[in-house]
Amino acid sequence: MKQGFPIAAPGMRIGILGGSFDPAHEGHAHITHQAIRHFGLDRVWWMLSPGNPLKVRGPAPMARRMAQARKVIPDPRVDITDLEVRLGTRYTAETLSRLLPLYRGVQFVWLMGADNLVQFDRWENWQEIMRMVPVGVLARPGSRLAGKCARAARIFDAHRLPAEQSHRLPLAQPPAWCFVDMPMSDLSSSAIRARGDWRGTA
Repeated sequence: MKQGFPIAAPGMRIGILGGSFDPAHEGHAHITHQAIRHFGLDRVWWMLSPGNPLKVRGPAPMARRMAQARKVIPDPRVDITDLEVRLGTRYTAETLSRLLPLYRGVQFVWLMGADNLVQFDRWENWQEIMRMVPVGVLARPGSRLAGKCARAARIFDAHRLPAEQSHRLPLAQPPAWCFVDMPMSDLSSSAIRARGDWRGTA
């Protein structure tokens, strides 16, 4: 495996939680632990993006965001990564197309909150993402119903795994996705920035 890339063996079940993490907070840690429990994951990779193409404002420097992420979740089952920087990719579909051949035999699950499912159909090549890896969706405050009614949810409704079978998701043949309810945290990165608790520069 290339230097700086997480180590994973064939057969492992690994969730990928992507985002700017600007900043990472306890809400991210909460949905990560819920994802491990609901989807039977061995590990979760936090994949910090160079920048969100859907956002105008750029995030804080990568090194600062990674340092904050490590403080928030010092869990040995969680890897903090800058894979998109190392792969030279910006869009999730492109990232997965480059990443999957490097980890043959690994059972990946793309993780997202229900708030992201609402706007998933705006992502570049979003249907291709659904066809590459199973997708695990976790309830978020204010987005539970909207997520279940999202355009992406409607289009791929026939491929939805019941929540009571969520542990089967990593082994499901894509397209496959599962929506799970859980105790929710209303923390958000945007709210933390708005309070002035996190600034874009050191």
